[in-house]
Parts: sequence; C-alpha cells; structure tokens
Amino acid sequence: MKNDSAAMPSGSSAPRVRFAPSPTGYLHVGGARTALFNWLFARHAGGVMILRIEDTDAERNKPELVEGILDGLRWLGIDWDEGPFYQSQRLELYAQAAQKCLENGSAFLCYCPAERYVGGDHAEEGQETGNVRRISRCSCRDGNPSVPGTKPAVRFKVPLGGTTRFQDAVFGEREFANEDIEDFLLMRSSRGEETHGLPSYQLGAVVDDIDMRITHVIRGADHISNTPKQALLYRALGAELPLFAHLPLILGADRTRLSKRHGATSVTSYRDEGFLPEAFRNFLALLGWSAGGDQEFLRTSELLEKFTLAGVSRTNGVFDRPKLEWFNTQYLQKLPIEDLLPAVENELKRSKLWKEEWAAPAGHEWFSKTVDLLRPRIRLLPDFSSWSRAFFSDEFEYEQAARDKFWKKEPRLPQFIAQIADAMAALPDWNHDACEHALRAIAEAAGVKAGVLINATRVAIVGQAVAPPLFETFLALGRERVVRRLRAAIPAVEESCKA
Repeated sequence: MKNDSAAMPSGSSAPRVRFAPSPTGYLHVGGARTALFNWLFARHAGGVMILRIEDTDAERNKPELVEGILDGLRWLGIDWDEGPFYQSQRLELYAQAAQKCLENGSAFLCYCPAERYVGGDHAEEGQETGNVRRISRCSCRDGNPSVPGTKPAVRFKVPLGGTTRFQDAVFGEREFANEDIEDFLLMRSSRGEETHGLPSYQLGAVVDDIDMRITHVIRGADHISNTPKQALLYRALGAELPLFAHLPLILGADRTRLSKRHGATSVTSYRDEGFLPEAFRNFLALLGWSAGGDQEFLRTSELLEKFTLAGVSRTNGVFDRPKLEWFNTQYLQKLPIEDLLPAVENELKRSKLWKEEWAAPAGHEWFSKTVDLLRPRIRLLPDFSSWSRAFFSDEFEYEQAARDKFWKKEPRLPQFIAQIADAMAALPDWNHDACEHALRAIAEAAGVKAGVLINATRVAIVGQAVAPPLFETFLALGRERVVRRLRAAIPAVEESCKA
C-alpha cells in the first residue's frame, strides 16, 4: 500500500522536499512535472520546498540556463521556501563526506581510468548511455592500485553479496542485488593543483539531502537505478533514508519517451505559445496522478487540497497535445473573468495593443465585458492580439478569404453598407435590438437576406469572417467606432464587388 509518511526520518514533523535541476538544458516537461509534484506535496502537507541547482558538472553545465529554469518555475507558479542553493558553492561538504567514507572503509581510492566503468564518469550521473554495464571489482578496492602514480578518484566499496533495499511510496519496497551494482564514483580524480576533484551526482545528491534534512525524495522513475547506490551511501554516512517516490515517466503520443521529436518539451515554449499557467499545471498534475474519480478540471486550490503520493500512478503518463489545448480552452472559458484579465492584459502589452485607459474603472468595465465576449472563441492568449485585434485596435486588415466570400456576391453592397452606417448613426438608442431591427429593415426594403448584410457588415467592422455575434460586437465596439469603420470600408467593398 502506498504511504506518504512511511520511512520518514524519526523526529521529523513537516516534510521537506527539494527540486534539484541541473543547468544543462531548459526546464523541460518532465522536470516541471517533478517540481510541481514536490510543490503540491509540500504545500498540501504544510512542508518546506527547497530549490537546489546541481551545477558541479563543469563540462555540461551552462550557467546562463539557471535563470531560464527559474523563469519557467515562476511562470508555473511554483515557489520555494529555501534556496536556490548551488552545489558549486558547497564543494567542501562533499570532500568531507568522501573522506569520511574513506576513513570508515566504505570507499576506496581508485586509480583505474574512468573508461573501465562503462560509460565513463558521466555514467554515474543517472544518464542513459545505451551501454550494458559490466559489473566488476578492481584491485584498487583491496589497496592494490591498478595504475600507481596517477591521481585517484574515490569510489564507493559496494558490499560483496547481499542486497540493498529501500521503500518507494509509489512502487513499494524495492530490492537490488549488490552484485549488480558497480563500485560507483564519489569524487573524480583531481586535476592540476586541485586538492580534490568534483563530486559525482550520487555523492552530491545524498550529502545535500542529508544536510538539508530532506524527508521525501520525489523524482522521475528514471532515477530508480540510482537509488540503491544512494541508499548504500546514506547508510555509510550514518544517516536515515528519506522516503523515495519515483514518478512514472512521461511518454509521447507514440508511447515512447517524450523528446523533441514529439514537439516542444521546454516549459517556456508553452508559455510563449500562450497557454495559461494554471491550465498547464492542471494538465501536468494529471500526468501520472489522479485525485480519484473522473474529475479533470482541477483548479490549483483543489490540487493543493487533494494531492497525496497515494494518488501517484505506476503507469506512465502520455503527453497529449490536443488534451493540453482542451485544458487551455476550458480555463479560458471557465475562469472567473477577473482571474483571466491579467493574462490578457499581459498579452496585449506584449503585442503593444494595451491602453492604460482600460485600467481605469470605466475602461476596466469595457475591457472585462469585451474579453468575456471573445473568450468562447479563443484557444491561446495570442488570439486576443491577432484574431481579436479589431476589438483592441483600429489598425486591422480585411481578411482576403472573408472579402472573397462575403463582399463579392451582391453588387449593391457598397450602398447597403452606407445605409447601415447612416442608420446606426441615427439610432436614438444604442442597444442590441435597435441595431438588429435597423439592419433587418434595410435588408427587407432591398429584398435581400439579412444574413448577406450581417456577414458583409461583420467583415467591414472587424475584418474577419468569424467573430462574436454581430450585434454584440456592435455594442462592444461602440456606435462611433462601428459607424466610422462601416464608412471607411466602403471603398474596399466597392473594390471587391468589381473584382
């Protein structure tokens, strides 16, 4: 049975979790899901969320990517209570831990070339090398250097025989034969004048988790192979194991590991496309977790209330782009309008369409009503500044397909558009029914279907074939803009009728 608190260190009360990205790339979907689950767990349980940057791999790290990772977390609304801590600033801790292991006999100085251990030193970083690991014990572990005179690395002396066990909140108790675990790297060999080398992933992660009093290690299932090594290291350092919780993998629609070939995997690319962060959180949360039942639309407050490790599935999640888009449209349509307006405001500012007058009380009321009118037809936030541009700016173009479809069928359209403009300007009351009655009266007098004039008028005032209902659009734009746009469109309508 899954248990959120099993194996929690004695004396611990509130849980302490961490998200520990490495700045070797952007914040990808899998990393974001891991951060989200840690955050939801900590916030649900009244615990502590720690951010740690694992930046000791000098060859692969790109320091400029750190801010991109932090930016992605902020967009997702994932905050942290402690950190960010940088492993590159904590090297002395790792050297001390390695020395302790040497002194208590759980580690040894290894003079072998890194290539002896399949995949080299980076195989210790939890990376898939595609190689079959050869498990062998070198003579160095018995005090007989294989290549005397070279600068040694420090490796863990895995017990001969027996098994290593640990408790997993998702997959239950796990057991690994020690004969299948190589003598893994703790410290790389020093270079130049360095007194010691850099720590391996295994050593850095365990030392930091002990020092930061981490109670639950929540991470992807691709780390399961690292966990028996880390369990051995915890015990060698005299520390209690945290409760591990390995999250199911995220697959593409073809059921293979999610990668760039499936489309964007960077979280910030979805931000730039115009997804709402809360919709993305809801979608991510359901990739390998369920609150029980069929409910899918879960606002963040509900996720925080319901999230437990008991709800994490052992079955891999599938990143379904159409499903993500469905979530986004659901949030666009269902959010309280005041919750949606800041996101629309940011989009209009990005596209330089925002007017400060809309922040004032009168302008805010118009802005709120207009966004509410538009949102049933919006898929992504940039639709507000592209498809809906004519509602926020007088600078827009007539869509060619709309001109061809609705301005060419009736040669008398220019005069009808002029009549509609005059009729709207003369209305004593500016409301839905009055506008509709005036337009239909013109159609009836001319012996044409009202739909012909409605469609032609829509293109004239917003430039699009598809838009909210015409007379609601009239009210959103206001009499002055509607009349001005109708009159300004007449030359273009004449041109289309002659074509």
